[in-house]
Amino acid sequence: MAGVTVVALEQAVSAPMCTRTLADFGARVIKVENPAGGDFARHYDDVVNGLAAHFVWANRNKESVALDLKSPEGLDILHRLLERADVLVSNLAPGSTARLGVAPDQLRQRHPDVIAVEIDGYGSGGPLSHKRAYDLLAQSESGSCAVTGHPGRPAKPGPPIADISTGLYSALSIVSLLFSRDRRPHRGGAVNVSLFDTMMDLMGYPLTYTQHSGINQQPLGMSSPAVAPYGAYPTADGQTVVLGTTNDREWQRLAREIIERPDLADDERFASNSDRVEHRGLLDEAIEAWCARRDLTHIQKTADAAGIGNARYNLPSEVLEHPQLSTRNRWRPVQTSAGPIRAILPPPIIEGYEQPMGAVPGLGQHTDAVLSELGLPAEEISRLRGRGVVA
Repeated sequence: MAGVTVVALEQAVSAPMCTRTLADFGARVIKVENPAGGDFARHYDDVVNGLAAHFVWANRNKESVALDLKSPEGLDILHRLLERADVLVSNLAPGSTARLGVAPDQLRQRHPDVIAVEIDGYGSGGPLSHKRAYDLLAQSESGSCAVTGHPGRPAKPGPPIADISTGLYSALSIVSLLFSRDRRPHRGGAVNVSLFDTMMDLMGYPLTYTQHSGINQQPLGMSSPAVAPYGAYPTADGQTVVLGTTNDREWQRLAREIIERPDLADDERFASNSDRVEHRGLLDEAIEAWCARRDLTHIQKTADAAGIGNARYNLPSEVLEHPQLSTRNRWRPVQTSAGPIRAILPPPIIEGYEQPMGAVPGLGQHTDAVLSELGLPAEEISRLRGRGVVA
């Protein structure tokens, strides 16, 4: 995506994940921030040598320009940036881009070649459209929390999946519009992606199941309501192994070759996956008893030999030293205003291309350089800084 310029009016996670993804593929991302503190995710915590973990994670490869968009001069500079941009990404509060004069319909009039991407909570035209939405709120409203955790103890999935997935859908939409812009009447375009609609897609299986069965499936912790046996089991050496089957053949191998229970393999109560789901408790009891008498290494070797999927339950502190990362050289240094840190490469492995893993910007770090590109002389930038328009 070299040669593509993205201007971002973004906060927190969803839009920053969208633009970070574009930057990972080579786009130039200019992050416009409020001089009074910038992206509020900068201040969630200070665990990364004084910087916030969320911000460091979602904002590498970007340039930070600090502009007061409530001032006429700051807004004028934003429009000058948009004159050179391909994409504007925003996830401000409902109505904010309209008040700034850069909502998609307004942008189409002044900057028709710019792709306008708005990320919001609930999409337009509905009874919740006016509401702010954060990851937990979208997950709660969408039913995601109801299928996570344990019966009577709902939980939010740990990663902010509404934010992340919305950012990825937005990035994919941008790439699609950029790819097709020479074949459309207008090179610009408008995209709206909401956290709620994204969660509707991620909730596809439980919603489909309930729609056709009338049953609200209960959350099962580290298991799945769709298949059985499939879950986490304590081992003799104090670890936890996760074993899973996805079809009848795998179930037969697990029963006969791993836990050595041909009686269960032949039992009609467990003949099909639906039968096994219905009698999940009996199977979990048998597998748990077998695992409790063996250590993790033995269980995993036995499962591998039988062709049964398995994994070790890890804490984040253990994942940091995971050999699957170190052996495959998945860590890279990333510069920050507080010094270099380690970061994991993005998932795609593309032949002939490695993601740049550029620096995480300090607030306003690139203001002078970017404004100079726009033709503003140093004395004018200094005057604007003295008035608080830039930082």
